[in-house]
Amino acid sequence: MALKLFIILFGVVLVLWGIYRMKTDDALVGKTQTRKNIFNLFLLGEASGLGQLLGGILCIILGIVSFIIK
Repeated sequence: MALKLFIILFGVVLVLWGIYRMKTDDALVGKTQTRKNIFNLFLLGEASGLGQLLGGILCIILGIVSFIIK
């Protein structure tokens, strides 16, 4: 039970940190922030803001599914 809540909490932290990183990160290529975030995702993977956001959403979904499937 505690592990499931930890996974959901960790997912929320990742989502918030990903949103922050997407707004503040700079990239070598791209004029708009959206293109910079996509370039960083391909270059850095999960370490980019967009990757952290997607990883956080996945953690939240897996935490909720783990409550449903016991």
